[in-house]
Amino acid sequence: MYKNIVLALWLIVAPSVVSAEEVINGEPVKNVEWEELMPADFSMDALFENSDQLASIDDFDPKAQQLLDEMMAAMQSAPTVPDFDGQMIKIPGYVVPVESEGTNVTEFFLVPYFGACIHVPPPPSNQIIYVHFEPGTRIENLYDAVWISGRLETQTVVNDLATSGYRMEAFQIEPYDL
Repeated sequence: MYKNIVLALWLIVAPSVVSAEEVINGEPVKNVEWEELMPADFSMDALFENSDQLASIDDFDPKAQQLLDEMMAAMQSAPTVPDFDGQMIKIPGYVVPVESEGTNVTEFFLVPYFGACIHVPPPPSNQIIYVHFEPGTRIENLYDAVWISGRLETQTVVNDLATSGYRMEAFQIEPYDL
């Protein structure tokens, strides 16, 4: 009797649990947090270990430019997580347009916080995703966060604005609502 009740409850609950998982092109989509895109042994602090020296050096000292160049090179080559290569994911973020026609954006950087890539320096490359969305999306306000769903690749993309460690072919873009 107890087994029948549990089985009946499972049959009622199971379809809602299974259907709650998002699927795109027949593949399950994994919700991802930005921190997951950094390897477990990666430390942001290590990128800025020489920044204390920058504060004590004169702006015109050649050593200051050397330290800044080293820090920027480290940020542009931050390691990615190979396990994400080829996965369908969904991640929230902010759009930094790269290719657009008016308010229709087809290529952009997705970043974890507003103002990234616009203000120097940009985030490390493992915290930037270069996104291509063929039909384009209308972006009226860069202050608004969005959800992006698509196939992620561990591929470096270099642009004047920033260098990303990931590239995504987006299939869906939605407003980020809390």
